Amino acid sequence: MFALFSLVIALRLALSAASPEDPCAAISGKKWVSPQQARSCLGSFSVDKDIKDNIIQVINKTLPFHTSVNYQILAPPPFEYVHEDIVADLARIQETSYPSDFDLHLDLYRSFRRLNDGHCVILNLCYDSLYISYLPTPLVLLTSEDGSQNVHIAPEAFTVASAEFAEQIEFWQDSLPGDLKGQLASLSGAKVLKINGQDPFIAVNENAEVTGSYQAFGTRQNSFFSSYSRGAKGWTYIMGNFAQQIHPLSDFVELTIQRVNSSVLDQLTIPYRSRIGSTVRNFTDSASYRSSMCTNVTGTNGFNVYDLGSVHAQQQIVPPVAYLEQQPMISYQDRKHPINVMLDATPLSDVDLPEELLPLPVPLNESYSVAQFYLLNDNITGVLALGSFSAANFTAFMGSLLNGLQELKSLGANRLIIDVTNNGGGYICIAHWLHRILIGPKNTTEPQAGLYTCTRAGSLAQLIVENINKGGDPEELLSYNPLQWTNSSDNLPFSVESHWLRPTVNRTINGHEDAFSPRLGAECQPFEMTPPEEGLFSPENIVIVSNGRCGSSCSLFSITMSKHEGVKTVVVGGHKGTAQQYCGIVGGQSTHFAEIDTEIKSTYLKNHTLAPPDFVLGITWRLAFGIDNPNEPEEWQDHPADFNLPLTMNMRVRFLHALALI
Repeated sequence: MFALFSLVIALRLALSAASPEDPCAAISGKKWVSPQQARSCLGSFSVDKDIKDNIIQVINKTLPFHTSVNYQILAPPPFEYVHEDIVADLARIQETSYPSDFDLHLDLYRSFRRLNDGHCVILNLCYDSLYISYLPTPLVLLTSEDGSQNVHIAPEAFTVASAEFAEQIEFWQDSLPGDLKGQLASLSGAKVLKINGQDPFIAVNENAEVTGSYQAFGTRQNSFFSSYSRGAKGWTYIMGNFAQQIHPLSDFVELTIQRVNSSVLDQLTIPYRSRIGSTVRNFTDSASYRSSMCTNVTGTNGFNVYDLGSVHAQQQIVPPVAYLEQQPMISYQDRKHPINVMLDATPLSDVDLPEELLPLPVPLNESYSVAQFYLLNDNITGVLALGSFSAANFTAFMGSLLNGLQELKSLGANRLIIDVTNNGGGYICIAHWLHRILIGPKNTTEPQAGLYTCTRAGSLAQLIVENINKGGDPEELLSYNPLQWTNSSDNLPFSVESHWLRPTVNRTINGHEDAFSPRLGAECQPFEMTPPEEGLFSPENIVIVSNGRCGSSCSLFSITMSKHEGVKTVVVGGHKGTAQQYCGIVGGQSTHFAEIDTEIKSTYLKNHTLAPPDFVLGITWRLAFGIDNPNEPEEWQDHPADFNLPLTMNMRVRFLHALALI
């Protein structure tokens, strides 16, 4: 689907000196503020018509590189509720007047969210996650012994909040009414009967309509609730959309609850508090806030790879898009590997999992970064907790996966649970590698352990290839270089003279004419290291577990393992009346505006009328073909979980303490 749009907006500074009433000066230097104070600052800037025009021009000229524009106008079943005509919405936004620049961004942000595509989002570091609003009461959906389901304040809520928000706990304690004042800990585990005076699932479903990122409605419902993830440096706690909001739009929430071991119904109002984001640079007033957070920096736009000065500058910085990718930071050099990763304004690892909630088993020696290996107490079941398909070092990551699985085997494990909860993707070839070493050599793993793909073949893309064909990329640095790709007939690389986007495949999608490249061949093999001659685990002894929030390269891995190898999939939690999908956004390869801009500038096409002006956007650059229906994108095919495991109060504790997922 649409890849991410990570917009770090180039904004003109036309601001007067700060006055005593400057709302940004009022919150400068403060870690915690009220949402209203943060809104006053963010909403204090008027729309600059020239900048607005530039934004929309950039998006409209970059969308032709995104593969799924026309599919998302009305997606086929089971995702037919994805029906966003983003081009039409951009035309509407162009003609709409807004009270502030923040309101303009919110309309753009919400329009792209309606694509339900974690690759195609529009994000602005000027506003998104500048101040993140929190509640001390994350929620969970739990199933009772009689099969009934209820929303609860998470049993671990106070433990998490008191560890992460220590300086705000007293504020929240004092905000509780009557006898509950100072009794925040007593709310943990309480049944939530109403949210803002309505059944809790009204709020859950309203959030599912706007949260974006995943096509499946059940997965978007699940994003309302708290969960966990394995990060590069440790375990993190995911607060969920109820208790963590990236824009300071809500001031408080009203709850009706029944506390544990109580028959009394309590009604309370809990205020949100907004914490300054970890990527925010210092500011003292409106002008310095704007200059710090809202201007282009190195990495915002692309560069000519044959301009040595530009290359050196790029190598020295972390690109702004990296802060939005749902993967650990990776090196400039490792970015040469194809990536399929979700983008989100929500920080990847914002809240630490308290020590007392960490998994009890000691991770095995070969654990590395996002890949942690455990042997359960039965001594035959291994666990790979895989928080991402990227780590800081590509080669070390490959080796750690192989060595960790071999260590499990040496300890007697013959069953394997792969926990990909909240895995936002990463290196495509790591997904292929993990599939190959688990299953061994066969026609579904060699020469291609993933899915065949195509890319969109618009006019400017074709001009880029034509210039490369004429010698425009002598050092083979560009993604559009034919030498980077193989054909699907024999998986041999194209020659540098090949116009690999031709013969163009013309299609009519939702009444719109579109053009794509021919099918591309294998991309990852031969691997950088030699895989074992036999698979490490039998498919019938492997289970892939998540909360449905497995996207991008995680989807590519889970889909091929499930549909090709018959590996069972389990979604833990979720509403029992909603179908649960074991993975989310698929795509085939994602990228962003700066990378496309680099291709354009390096082939000297920046002055072409089709070329977008400098900006930062993200897109789905390649689209994977399906397995059940190989003539259509896998993106729009069904991925029902084999099992939906209800989440109980006892299991909630076991999840966080022992990784005993099945």
